[in-house]
Amino acid sequence: MSNREAWRTLLLLVCICFLASGTAAPGQGSASKSKAKRPNILFILPDQLRAQALGCMGNPDVKTPHIDRLAADGLLFKQTFANTPVCCPARANLLTGKYAHKNGMVANDLRLREAESTLAETLKQAGYRTGFIGKWHLDGGKREPGFVPPGERRQGFDFWAAHECSHRHFDNHYFRDEATPIKLGKYEAEGWTDIAVEFLRAQASQAQPFFLMLQMGPPHDPYKAPPQYEALYDARKLTMRPNWVEGTRMGSRQDIASYYAQITAVDEQVGRLVQTLKDLKLDEDTIIVFTSDHGDMLGSQGMRLKRKPWEESIRVPGIVRYPRRVPAGQQTDAMLTHVDFAPTLLSLCGLKPTPRMQGNDLSRLMLGQTRTAPDSAYLQIFGPFDGDETTGGWRGVRTQRYLYARHRDKPWVLYDLANDPFEQKNLADDPASARLRAEMEQKLNAWMQRTGDSWRYDWTELVEDKGRLYSHETFYTVADYLQWAKQHPERKN
Repeated sequence: MSNREAWRTLLLLVCICFLASGTAAPGQGSASKSKAKRPNILFILPDQLRAQALGCMGNPDVKTPHIDRLAADGLLFKQTFANTPVCCPARANLLTGKYAHKNGMVANDLRLREAESTLAETLKQAGYRTGFIGKWHLDGGKREPGFVPPGERRQGFDFWAAHECSHRHFDNHYFRDEATPIKLGKYEAEGWTDIAVEFLRAQASQAQPFFLMLQMGPPHDPYKAPPQYEALYDARKLTMRPNWVEGTRMGSRQDIASYYAQITAVDEQVGRLVQTLKDLKLDEDTIIVFTSDHGDMLGSQGMRLKRKPWEESIRVPGIVRYPRRVPAGQQTDAMLTHVDFAPTLLSLCGLKPTPRMQGNDLSRLMLGQTRTAPDSAYLQIFGPFDGDETTGGWRGVRTQRYLYARHRDKPWVLYDLANDPFEQKNLADDPASARLRAEMEQKLNAWMQRTGDSWRYDWTELVEDKGRLYSHETFYTVADYLQWAKQHPERKN
């Protein structure tokens, strides 16, 4: 055998061994293999659930055994915050990993721009089956009938069983891929979970990983749950928060009792979902995220609903359960905010966050590989809303110890949470706190500069009240609406 023939034979043997080993060129077999190992994601988001209304967060009255178990089996972020504590902006922040002024959703009932890059789109491009169930509230325009057609307005979700926005918890409908409404036929929390179970069972035999986002309407007002849950709570025996003010509209003892009843109804469905994953042998490799879009004042500070800088409005649940990789039974005071979820989940799935995402990637912290965490959370509201007594836009910063918020023209609130956890002593005008106020102001300014925020994003007209943004046309910006309203003064209200 000649030297040339010997080398040819040796090269052929090397190639055969290379192929037999299963090794492939980058971007081919190796990519497919890594995709098969990527975890599933089940993202559960009830509406208007404040962190203080969970047993695992220290509430002595509310019954949330399944959510508490979820926290015990995973990682509980005790300091989780909504950057913009109101429905549409919060949902957009979660999906885009960007602050509201950057993704454009600075008000309720605007449409999220189709050009935005979302968590669902990135996962879909990586081979995930994506699904959305429940309240969407990102399509803008009229809320009813609530159909969002297949295509780019679904922001990367394939499977679809949703309604744009309705708080008819006992009589809701939804759409799939046709504009024919389908009666949910049950209390929302149970009805949406039925569809989620359907999705999970369909995926159980598939090698393709999935990302399912389930957005329930409860415990958003109106405060009413099915009778079996209402019967669990006696309004007279509830433990009221020290900053609760009796006589506040949408914050009575009975409102809070019914709010808790709705949360217990949601809790039971969380239990169903976890059990379904276990039955289908999907639980070890499924990341479960449990959070909310914002909280609810419920009479604390004598206030109602959301859009406020106080803890009851900005602080939401933050639970991540991933048995395969995230150590169970952990709690942390590390700060997690809405814009952090998308980049963190992408990293946990072995994918790079998209370059324009502004949130922090906390995956290494979740995996126990570091203790490094953000030292503060950035908060934004851009305009007034008479419906919940929000007087105007504000910006805020929350550190481990302090909460500071200001309007454009003046400081508003400053609290020392270590000594005043229920925010009952406002230090904003306290001469003795001038140095602290200056330090927090500096931190706030740094956040505005870092995120590209500016007071020019604010508005002063009541564009959200009386359904103005969803009664007539679809708008992408508040400026679009104001221009339209100027041209149609007869239809402004």
